[in-house]
Amino acid sequence: MVTSPHSLASAAGVDVLRAGGSVVDAAIAASAVLAVVYPHMTGVGGDAYWLIHDAKQAKVRCLDGGGRASRHADLHALRQQGLTEIPFRGILAATLTTPGAVSSWDQAHKAYGRLSLRRVLASAIDYARDGFVVTPRFAAWLAAHQADVIPFEDSKRLFLADGPLKAGALLTNAGLARTLEAIASDGADGFYRGETGRLLAAFSAAQGGVFDAQDLAAQQARWTEPIKGSYRGLQLYQTPAPTQGFTLLQMLHILEGFDLRAAGYLSPEHVHLLVQAKQIAYHDRDRYLADPQFVDVPMQRLIDPGYAAQRRSLIDPGSALAWDRVPSYGSLVGDTVYIAVADDQGNAVSLIQSLYGAFGSGVVAGETGVLLQNRSAYFSLDPHHPNSLQAHKTPMHTLIASIGFRNDRLWSVLGCMGADGQPQIQLQAYVAMLDFDCDVQCAIETPRWLSGRFALGESRDTLHIESRFPKATIEELDRRGHILDPWGPWHELAGHAHGIVIDPITNVLAGGSDPRSDGAAIGW
Repeated sequence: MVTSPHSLASAAGVDVLRAGGSVVDAAIAASAVLAVVYPHMTGVGGDAYWLIHDAKQAKVRCLDGGGRASRHADLHALRQQGLTEIPFRGILAATLTTPGAVSSWDQAHKAYGRLSLRRVLASAIDYARDGFVVTPRFAAWLAAHQADVIPFEDSKRLFLADGPLKAGALLTNAGLARTLEAIASDGADGFYRGETGRLLAAFSAAQGGVFDAQDLAAQQARWTEPIKGSYRGLQLYQTPAPTQGFTLLQMLHILEGFDLRAAGYLSPEHVHLLVQAKQIAYHDRDRYLADPQFVDVPMQRLIDPGYAAQRRSLIDPGSALAWDRVPSYGSLVGDTVYIAVADDQGNAVSLIQSLYGAFGSGVVAGETGVLLQNRSAYFSLDPHHPNSLQAHKTPMHTLIASIGFRNDRLWSVLGCMGADGQPQIQLQAYVAMLDFDCDVQCAIETPRWLSGRFALGESRDTLHIESRFPKATIEELDRRGHILDPWGPWHELAGHAHGIVIDPITNVLAGGSDPRSDGAAIGW
């Protein structure tokens, strides 16, 4: 089974499985198609993080495909230019870090691939060369963000040559087709070195960018150890630092001290307790999280249930826990795709990939057709912050993925898009399944909230909430002091969640796909 936010990507993944490919082959196939058909959310110019369950070895492995800062990255030089933060769009955001996703594809394929990369990438190459049909959602995202791509000539030529693309239009990207063909022939070398690497480096130099050929050649995905926590008998694996995966584990550990089932599904108490757990965990995120190769991230303490019990005492049962009332220290200021794959042998992939903001930096790198990410904008320019910009460093990442086990058997493969919302969305889905007996599709379709600042000028205490919640719940949350931002019934900014749950007795795979996306869960 494959589930993802676009039906063409899910179908490409299943096609590879039916041809004898592995779960990793299928994940790469789906990810590559999404890089073509969902360019507002992902691409080969972005980053990726993997959790892979190797059933034969009975082991969950993590693959870090985060892009590193160029060796030329210089925080003090940027501050001397008067910058207090890295611009969200443009060539600086595009080239301060190198893209990491393709290196992760290459590493995963070398370890677990069965089919050739040419076979795995065939669907993506066809869609880039021959075109794909623009969905209403993609057209709406482009209409909302055309000001972010118009300033860049190659981006404007690709997306806005004849005005904004309309739903039903056919979009081709010949440059990206050639780039994918180079990857199909030579793997990571075909992207970071060779002709594509030369074109990327030349484009960066011509536009006054930062990374160069040596930075691109040095990009390498790394195998790391996942982190693990537990909730209601579920052993849950998450991506480690520099990702925010620990926040989900900490929130679940905090909530294990409450009887949510007794509170009632979608009740005020249900939402109130989850939002407060989020406020507490995110304070720890903003204090500590950064690249562990550069700073000490106290991960074992942060995911320790004893520490969560201490933090649980901060919860106020009667009133909203305001951001500035949580004892903590500082703050930080997207868009993403998630793919879940599972087979009949118990192997699974949980893959998250992103350009960070919608359309990333807005910059298409010339003849390559590659839309470059703006993940570097997540670095701090405060030299004393653990997530400060530094050469060769990976910025703190919102990208997270999960794999869960019950009674030592693979049970869940689940994740979502949503930047700061990702741990919150996973939290709501797991609570729905484990506390309220929802199946995976019900858990994904359930009304959703997101807490925090998701637009300029918003309070850190804003609680965005879909209108499908019971009226009494919304009114009581308002009474308790939550700063509410009402959303419509199905709001796309509430994220695209996708997942697979495996029945522990029959081994039947149940897939969930978010109706807020263009996705599908497809099995055979």
